[in-house]
Amino acid sequence: SAGPALRSGLAGLKVLLLNVSRAVTRDVLITFSPTEGPRMLNITEKGKAGKIQLPREIFRSLSSETVHVVVTVLNIQRLGMFEEVNQTGQVLDDTVVGITVGETSISGLQDPVQLTFTHGQLPHGITPQCVFWDPSKGMAGGWNSSGCVMQLGDKGTVCSCDHLTFFTLLLNPSLDRSTAQALMAVATAGCGVAMVFSIFTIAFCIFLRCRFRSEETLCINLGLHMNLMGSLFLLNLAFLLNSGLSSGTQPGTCKVLGGLTHYCLLCCFTWMALEGCHLYLLFVKVLGTYIHHYLVKLCLVGWGFPTLVVGVAGVIGSYGEYSVQTMDHQLIARLCWITSKYLLVHYITNCGYFGLIILFNMAVFGVVTQKSCCLQGTGAVQGDRKAWKVALVIVGLFCLLGATWVLAFLTHDTSSVPMLYLFTILNSLQGIFIFIWLVILYYPKTKETTGSLSHIIRHDKTITVSQD
Repeated sequence: SAGPALRSGLAGLKVLLLNVSRAVTRDVLITFSPTEGPRMLNITEKGKAGKIQLPREIFRSLSSETVHVVVTVLNIQRLGMFEEVNQTGQVLDDTVVGITVGETSISGLQDPVQLTFTHGQLPHGITPQCVFWDPSKGMAGGWNSSGCVMQLGDKGTVCSCDHLTFFTLLLNPSLDRSTAQALMAVATAGCGVAMVFSIFTIAFCIFLRCRFRSEETLCINLGLHMNLMGSLFLLNLAFLLNSGLSSGTQPGTCKVLGGLTHYCLLCCFTWMALEGCHLYLLFVKVLGTYIHHYLVKLCLVGWGFPTLVVGVAGVIGSYGEYSVQTMDHQLIARLCWITSKYLLVHYITNCGYFGLIILFNMAVFGVVTQKSCCLQGTGAVQGDRKAWKVALVIVGLFCLLGATWVLAFLTHDTSSVPMLYLFTILNSLQGIFIFIWLVILYYPKTKETTGSLSHIIRHDKTITVSQD
């Protein structure tokens, strides 16, 4: 059993001394808090402070009958200790817990020691990490997570470690300031280039519509592509305005800018969905060109539906300044967007909406790819339609339907910096990919061999009629 406890404390340092018998029958429970320090915890006690659970295995493996246990709770800000060079994360409550048992170093525990660090709901973009102080790391020591397993809960985080030393919970910002600035620079440059190529693509589509105005299906396809590229142009422009004007803007101006950015994003998503619907009608229903005022109706949906959503979000006051900060309140970025109070609007109108769109578009993409491969295999496609051109069509459709935006779901907690760079670069260059795709497919074509897959559709209909 545990003997009498002795507590002592100085400014920033609180200590608990225990004598524990080797024949102890239960795990030793200790509670701690930054203000009160460590003390023994009764089995039935349920407090809001942190908890340490020392497994009885530790004491049974020792040679002496009674062993000294020292538990220290340190305020590292007051003491000026445990400062890692170039540390980006913040120590929870500036508190470090040290545990020593006896005179020897204890490691490789089969039954790990458990430390419960209590905290409220962590801010968005913060990732906790169970760490211990490793004196051998770097020149002056640093935090290490080897041998520790983390279990995140609603009111605290449990760290299970196979050794005894000084522990803490490190709160790492998903993005540090330098990485965020680098990402903003990459995104800004990519958006500028994408705007230029969006203009080129729209001009190229207008040229083709004028040259092949008798090709109704081709003109509708080009009209869809023009609207999608127009929405991408507006989205890139809104982002550049947002990143350039969000600092120091008036609240009313920031709300308008946030609503404009949200509108452009929803327009982009909606036109990606309409591209998928159009392909579905052409390949599955074969109805696209037979709907009266087809392109006009698509424009009403593509530009009108986002207006309705943004209008409702604006009425309830969803837009304003959105700040991304580290745990020590260091500003990373300031944007005019959906405020933190209305993050549910973001999850529903952006994440949920795009999730449904990408599921539908990927299903359409699968059908179109399967039909194209079947037509290529049966020889229904014209002889000059080589395999690399079919593959190019598929890759272009992949970008056209917005598949690169799926990376947004993989960067939800923004803990993977390479994935963030990949997402930023690919989506900034989406307009370039579509421009190259359209130029390679459409430029060499004549009225008999258009590059928008309309010739494949005609062959598909011919095969269907012959089979009937």
